[in-house]
Amino acid sequence: MGLLATVRREWFIIGIVLVILSAKVEPRFGVKAGPLKPEVSVAYVAVSLIFFNSGLSLKTEELTSALLHVRLHVFVQSFTLVFFPLVVWLLLRVLALTAIDPWLLRGLQTVSCMPPPVSSAVILTKAVGGNEAAAIFNSAFGSFLGIIVTPVLLLLFLGSSSSVPFSSIFLQLFMTVVVPLILGQVCRKFLRDFLERRKPPFGAISSAVLLLIIYTTFCDTFSNRHIQLDATSLLLVVLIIFCIQISFMSLTFTLSTRSDSGFSPADTVAILFCSTHKSLTLGVPMLKIVFEGYEHLSLISVPLLIYHPAQILLGSVLVPTIRRWMTSRQMEVKLAPLQPV
Repeated sequence: MGLLATVRREWFIIGIVLVILSAKVEPRFGVKAGPLKPEVSVAYVAVSLIFFNSGLSLKTEELTSALLHVRLHVFVQSFTLVFFPLVVWLLLRVLALTAIDPWLLRGLQTVSCMPPPVSSAVILTKAVGGNEAAAIFNSAFGSFLGIIVTPVLLLLFLGSSSSVPFSSIFLQLFMTVVVPLILGQVCRKFLRDFLERRKPPFGAISSAVLLLIIYTTFCDTFSNRHIQLDATSLLLVVLIIFCIQISFMSLTFTLSTRSDSGFSPADTVAILFCSTHKSLTLGVPMLKIVFEGYEHLSLISVPLLIYHPAQILLGSVLVPTIRRWMTSRQMEVKLAPLQPV
């Protein structure tokens, strides 16, 4: 029973491993011009479906309560979409001098350019008892912002495939990301009561489609015999990812708990997760569009595939500790007016 519960809970991580192994065993099925026709089924249909699903599930009507907390929103968005990519870019100048696979290093830069995730940051903030409304707002707003900012950052730091002009990239982004997202939101207005009553598994649907995108990406890689993944580089990248997460969580915690920060303990919890978590659901489709034609696309995607479970694992481990800290700080704030002068 314990094993079955674990499989149900972690099915997406297990699915990532299985689709990569499947691509390794039989890559011809998912390559370009193969039976799956990923140049159409993935590049347009699958990506559009993910963002339509996101628009349909995004509860923008719940964001008004957090709208006025401007200082917190500026902190989160500027940290995750400005400070994060700049620091990683500087770090990669140093790491480029090492023997780590340069394509994996490029993948680390792509991770830094991603917006906050719609789900994990909110779930962990709620588990601790933090400012859930602020987490929802920044995850949703970051997703909208990321549609414009993330492709620009990717092109700025990494460039694009020479075979794909920038105008085509942004046209495809508009048609497969922006339009489906808006359509999803319009449909939600008319279907809100039905969706609230039935509660469709939006997360599971997006994750299943995401597995298809990951599968076809690795089919392209494994069909190219010239591409090899260095095990040592992979282990070092895993270590670097955990170091980046711990360092940035420590930094956001330090900055948001300063006496002049103006943030409550509950705000700090939302900041902690929203500023350091990165979206796999938005990231993989965007990489597929921006780097269409790159034979090393799957290697560039590897750090993002590692970062996703790593942020959930680290966040889950820290939940009890952060909850105890937040409870004690809130108690101190309540008792402070009662202390004798």
